[in-house]
Amino acid sequence: MGTIVPRKRKNGTTAYHAQVLIKRDGRIAYRETRTFERKAAASAWIDKTEEALLNPRALDEVRQDDPPLRSVIERYMAESKKAMGRTKKQVLNTLKDEHEIADMLCSAISSADITSLATDLGRTRQPATVANYLSHLGAVFAIARAAWRYPLDPAVMKDGHLVAKKLGLTGKGKERDRRPTLAELNIILTHYQAREREVEMLPMTKIVPFAVFSTRRQEEIVSIRWPDLDEDHSRVLIRDMKSPTEKVGNNVWVDIPPEAMKIIKSMPRIEDRIFPYTTDAISASFTRACQFLGIEDLHFHDLRHDGISRLFELGDNIPHVATVSGHRSWQSLKRYTHIRQSGDKYKGWPWLRVATAPLEPKSPYLPKFKPTKVRVEAQAEAKPRTKATKAPANPPRKRGRPRKARTFD
Repeated sequence: MGTIVPRKRKNGTTAYHAQVLIKRDGRIAYRETRTFERKAAASAWIDKTEEALLNPRALDEVRQDDPPLRSVIERYMAESKKAMGRTKKQVLNTLKDEHEIADMLCSAISSADITSLATDLGRTRQPATVANYLSHLGAVFAIARAAWRYPLDPAVMKDGHLVAKKLGLTGKGKERDRRPTLAELNIILTHYQAREREVEMLPMTKIVPFAVFSTRRQEEIVSIRWPDLDEDHSRVLIRDMKSPTEKVGNNVWVDIPPEAMKIIKSMPRIEDRIFPYTTDAISASFTRACQFLGIEDLHFHDLRHDGISRLFELGDNIPHVATVSGHRSWQSLKRYTHIRQSGDKYKGWPWLRVATAPLEPKSPYLPKFKPTKVRVEAQAEAKPRTKATKAPANPPRKRGRPRKARTFD
């Protein structure tokens, strides 16, 4: 017998959950649920489904597992042999733990539920981010029926995604053209230089310039291996380079500009990787430094943007820039060509001398070095959040009598 249950959504609208449930010998032999916008449509679907199931053989043909979407996502994450990126894991965990659609049975999910999910996500996220969420969820829909015979229809996801796009709930991200100025880099590197002399920490006075001159992403910087370096031809093999289609196995040889090669040669061979750190450590350090110094809207990835644009400002053509950046098409490369000047703005840059100073390892995990002192006139004011403590004008005298000078005959 079929039932219809009205259910309030977060946006104030009402959805009608229609369910057909058949029992045999006291056990559930078949259950199917779908969601409709109108109660009349839900009632019509129940009548049609019950009529189709009057034949006993029909029940055996349609019987299948119908778990909630949460269980399907968990199985997908557990059984997938392909390497899953950090972002995709975070997205899938958020969907299964924080959204109502995860509680719905596979057979009950309709395109309207996908659109409702996109609306819910859009309250706190940009359209490009919402599109990424639906894309990662779509990977689960794509294989659930074929791999595990779950009643999860890929066409439902396709239709829901299309509606969300037409409504403006999803879309492309805004092209970012933020580049660091020399004044900002001077302030940042001065900050790091002072900290590197005080405590053992990441050699950011090397990593930041390397990101600019090499045009490499964070995850690429920390994954470059000494065996993949070809010094004779000034190139390096980047493994699993980011790609719109398939990242795993996408190994690409990229050229290394002379400045970046000098920085590499200054690094000690303490392990297999040239920069044996983590993306989380680099990202957190750069973000904290910008916040402390009052530098707004500057991301670590903007260093790559500046490095690629610099190559165009030097007069390099598209094919040569692509051999350094790793881009395969002009369409994806053109967004970096924000030409602001001709020539090299980093010519005579004093921080390159700091970045290429030899780094002596003090431990097998965390190198430490004494950076070359460089005085740079900062063209922008820093905004430290801590107050400097002044030394007392009259330091207290030590207790005790002064020791008399000893004389020897």
